[in-house]
Order: sequence, then structure tokens, then C-alpha cells
Amino acid sequence: MADDKLNNGSPDRDRISLSEDYEVRDWTQSLGVSEERLREAVQAVGNSADKVREYLNR
Repeated sequence: MADDKLNNGSPDRDRISLSEDYEVRDWTQSLGVSEERLREAVQAVGNSADKVREYLNR
């Protein structure tokens, strides 16, 4: 799914895009993890924010 800045409804908020610096910054702050840890989580479970949260809370 492309990161459409004009479509910022629920589907966009439910996905983590590692290709946008501001999204990486926002997600690392929101989740309280380093960029490296965020990238590891997305690599392991995909870009679903819920799945990444579950992975990080294990």
C-alpha cells in the first residue's frame, strides 16, 4: 500500500511506512523504541501497527 498523504484515515494510521523519515521518527517516539528496533519489528511481522506493537511487547 502506498503512503498517500492525502488519505490519512484509519488504513494509513494502521500501517508503518519506513520509507518516510517523519513516520519513522513519529513511530519510534510513539512506541518508545529505537529506529533499529522498529525496523526489526516491521521486518519480522510486517507493517501493521498492531502487529508491531504485539511484537515489541513480547
